[in-house]
Amino acid sequence: MLNKLKRLIPHSWRIGIKSQLNQLELVFLRLFAFNGFLASIYYTFFSRQFYREHKAVLQGRLAYQRTLSDIKFSSALLRRNIHRLEKGLIMRPRRPVFALDYLGETIDCFIKVAASPQFCRDEFQWATDVLDEYFAVVAEHPTITAAKKQFQQVLKPDRTNAVPYCYAELIRSDCSYNQLMTLLQRRRSVRWFLPKAVDANNIKLAAQAASLAPSACNRQPYQFMVAHGEKAIAMANCAMGTIGFAENFPCVIAIVADLSAYPAERDRHVIYIDASLAAMQFMLALETLGLASCPINWPDIELREQQLSKILGLEYHQRVVMLLAVGYADPEGGIAYSQKKPDRLLVKDVC
Repeated sequence: MLNKLKRLIPHSWRIGIKSQLNQLELVFLRLFAFNGFLASIYYTFFSRQFYREHKAVLQGRLAYQRTLSDIKFSSALLRRNIHRLEKGLIMRPRRPVFALDYLGETIDCFIKVAASPQFCRDEFQWATDVLDEYFAVVAEHPTITAAKKQFQQVLKPDRTNAVPYCYAELIRSDCSYNQLMTLLQRRRSVRWFLPKAVDANNIKLAAQAASLAPSACNRQPYQFMVAHGEKAIAMANCAMGTIGFAENFPCVIAIVADLSAYPAERDRHVIYIDASLAAMQFMLALETLGLASCPINWPDIELREQQLSKILGLEYHQRVVMLLAVGYADPEGGIAYSQKKPDRLLVKDVC
């Protein structure tokens, strides 16, 4: 109906009406941007742009509480607290007693995951080793003594030394700056691909590389959801900016983040930071495997969110961060030049 009305209105009129509406919106913005209270009124009564985020954050908090008792393959609480223990272990100087405020919940969670046959064994091994190291070096305290007794009663795997280590022990890298720059210059956003299936094993190898990206408290609240063929095209068509070339995407990956990894609103944006860090490493790894990629913009538009969520079968607290088109580049396909900002515009000294 709206499209029919648009066709009835002359183009010049549509431009004029749009200009007037933009001016009216600017008046509203100037009024309601004055303080936080007025801004809240604006987004309550005049705009629903943050509707999905508000609901998703609350749904994520509820889902987080459920994960404390219904632990399956991984635990955000355990990952966060084990990482906190690691930071305490490497502190200089290290305090003789630390982690008292979260040690109890950590051990309770550890006991639950130990009893779960489907829980990630690598994650359990890491937690076991770090806790073992913690109890070996920390000083005596009633809280620590009680927690250690509980820890010792759990059937655990042999220690593999998955614990903090010195910088000098890091694996040596022979990759120079120039070599890295070559890889970065090689990785361009590709929109034209050969009609060739993408090897699933290469996707897994790239995901392994992506998993090494930094993540807040090592929670890694994201997944790479992979689709091929018609399903990939359907996903691409949910996004904006893919008209004209989405039909030639052999593989599309949705990078989906999960708000259930956090108990509070303050961390709601961490999913975008962590997922984006991982996405860049994922794309660089693809390039070394002979695969090209193109990150696809994913604006927060409710109708499109609904469409893609239905295709992927997402929970409301799961948010799509971006889509990636992946495939073998057509040698004759065009690449946008995309001039990049120079360092003089990107680097600013804080005085």
